[in-house]
Amino acid sequence: MYSSMDHGFFTISGNLGTQYIQAVGWAMASAIAGDTRIASAWIGDGATAESDFYSAMVFASTYNAPVILNIVNNQWAISTFQGFARGNAVTFAERGHGFGIPSLRVDGNDYLAVHAVAKWAAERARSGHGPTLIEHVTYRAGGHSTSDDPSAYRAKEEFSAWPLGDPIDRLKRHLITIGEWSEERHTQALAEISDTVRKAQKEAEKNGTLGSGAHPSPAEMFDDVYAEMPPHLRAQRQAGGF
Repeated sequence: MYSSMDHGFFTISGNLGTQYIQAVGWAMASAIAGDTRIASAWIGDGATAESDFYSAMVFASTYNAPVILNIVNNQWAISTFQGFARGNAVTFAERGHGFGIPSLRVDGNDYLAVHAVAKWAAERARSGHGPTLIEHVTYRAGGHSTSDDPSAYRAKEEFSAWPLGDPIDRLKRHLITIGEWSEERHTQALAEISDTVRKAQKEAEKNGTLGSGAHPSPAEMFDDVYAEMPPHLRAQRQAGGF
């Protein structure tokens, strides 16, 4: 989980729901400082059941924070259907209305629709009109993580019945229809992208992999955590012989 201050990118939070609080706080700070930058954050449908979601909504609404709050409703949290987190609400977007936050629901597998909604929300934020909540309706075809087996909690054929299709294929077919793309250009683009990824992988593997190469010293687990290492960590490191 990396950050890039130069590009205004703040690392994601492994606890997901806290990303909303962080984004709202960042947006409030930007507005107070007279900055023109806005914030945007993403969480899944399951994280909307956490208290962090509601805390962020309260502050975003109260302080009119220039932030875009995205909910990726991919139908499944780690292993529970989105209906558990949604409860009796008809949609997740519906929850924003209770806070006075303009809320939209968009086909998350339609690139152009997602782009249009995001652009509208960004313009609202930059114009001083405050937060927007966007629910992106999509589907998690694969596992939640590399250790997850989706067949343990949902039917194997469920994805094939998903009506909104693959977003990349939909955009490809649309561009071909309007004459802005072709099967030949698509094949060429795939080859170029695959080549770029392979080169990047080989370059990264020069630093070693988990299965081969130099293994870092256990002492490195203490690096880049605190500007000044607290006494209890210094004692732990010394006890480990480092």
